[in-house]
Amino acid sequence: MIQQLIQNIKKTKAPVCVGLDPMLSYIPEYILQASFKTFGETLEGAADAIWNFNKEIIDYTWELVPCVKPQIAMYEQFGTWGLLAYEKTVRYCQEKGLLVIGDAKRGDIGSTSAAYATAHLGKVMVGNALCTAFNTDFLTVNPYLGTDGVKPFVDVCKAEDKGLFVLVKTSNPSSGEFQDKTFEGRPLYELVAEKVVEWGRDCMDGSYSNVGAVVGATYPEMSAVLRKQMPHTYFLVPGYGAQGATAKDLKPCFNEDGLGAIINSSRGIIAAYKQEKYAKFGPEHFAEASRQAVLDMAADIGSVL
Repeated sequence: MIQQLIQNIKKTKAPVCVGLDPMLSYIPEYILQASFKTFGETLEGAADAIWNFNKEIIDYTWELVPCVKPQIAMYEQFGTWGLLAYEKTVRYCQEKGLLVIGDAKRGDIGSTSAAYATAHLGKVMVGNALCTAFNTDFLTVNPYLGTDGVKPFVDVCKAEDKGLFVLVKTSNPSSGEFQDKTFEGRPLYELVAEKVVEWGRDCMDGSYSNVGAVVGATYPEMSAVLRKQMPHTYFLVPGYGAQGATAKDLKPCFNEDGLGAIINSSRGIIAAYKQEKYAKFGPEHFAEASRQAVLDMAADIGSVL
């Protein structure tokens, strides 16, 4: 699966991932009102507005980027209607040729972890039929429970040629409360990185593993250490733009071949029309603003690679 991502990156010349993390406050009023007119101010109405918002952004950006990353929590808050919008978004992106990283940060043990892996990456037997549920291409995974929690996901990846991005060093300000604590003279995130490399050895797809790592751009010094420690691990990199990281901060995440990282931006792209830089587009042309934000981001990253 990671080779498909690399091929898409080379084709688009943009290591950019669009984070489809919609909030109702991001959605132009005319879209909200159209959905509310049909379904009322209900969970179904909110989910319909999210789907219509997503679809237009996808239509304007799909040929510019290799992948998207919907954050499932933004859909779950609207219950089953929201999950239907999530599923519809995943399917539509894949129809456009985009790879989909399901951002669910799942992690448990035993049969529970296996069920999560099946739901998001694998197949489930229903009577005599083999069915898929969300069927994303990649999934984010929380490694806090150790190998017991991650192995079921790795097993499904091997069986289905899917991919993972395991949390290693995240971009949020309080990540250091646990991730930076030292054990035997080394920070915890380095020990997690070692396990990610170990888990990924049986999942190689060319020169990179299908087991990748989430490494935040907001800590470039740590990114540089992890890049050396994990030369065959692809990084999913949050933190660019709205969270404060710059293109210069991204450079340590990449290998010398210009590969090794895919950079996510969520509100910086999908809510671009709300920024002063893109205000000229207005709410009516929000998706065109998102398209321009993708182009600008790709150029910005390209300037440091």
